[in-house]
Amino acid sequence: MNNRLAVKEKLLALIDSIQSERDGSPMTDLKLDKTQAQIIEQLTQELEGVNPNVYPLRVAPSLLGGAWRLLYSTAREIRSLSKLPLGLKVGKVYQVINIADNTFFNLASVKHPLKLVSGYVKVTATFELARENSESQPDKRLNVYFDKRYLSIEKIAGIATPQLNPFKVSSANNPSGRIATLDITYLDETLRIGRGGDQSLFILCKSDNVEIR
Repeated sequence: MNNRLAVKEKLLALIDSIQSERDGSPMTDLKLDKTQAQIIEQLTQELEGVNPNVYPLRVAPSLLGGAWRLLYSTAREIRSLSKLPLGLKVGKVYQVINIADNTFFNLASVKHPLKLVSGYVKVTATFELARENSESQPDKRLNVYFDKRYLSIEKIAGIATPQLNPFKVSSANNPSGRIATLDITYLDETLRIGRGGDQSLFILCKSDNVEIR
């Protein structure tokens, strides 16, 4: 246990030291020094190797519930948030999971550095245990089905715009020809690590509330 906590603290301290100059937005490996990205991956693998809940969906499903803030990811969809148009910048990104009905939503705050515009992008989804992979990934793999995408503008030049919240609702994109999956590779009361079907990495910390401004 002491070794696990030491690795966890080292990983979070590294992420925090790099993230200190950011406005709460998640880091990606896209703009990191190659050595830093390698150290994060190495520490992540060490932590996955001492997962206190090896079969999280069987022994600790309740730990999944609630709000999680994304700290770091190598996923393409998170990387793309660094290239928003019109000078917009992404802020904090959350995932809020409801265990009771197997639903979740991803929420990313977006704003202009000069406070001209602020809003958010929200994607809703459902999930289920991937029974067909129970032998290779026992009680840790989820099938994910994305549903709707909401684009919202909350304020323009500091003035609330409820008529634009949301201003667009569309079907969310699911992978073509396959089901999106997520393996929960580490889970405790405050930290969650997941690997997407393309082995993209997600590191999230538990959050008491969701701040989108």
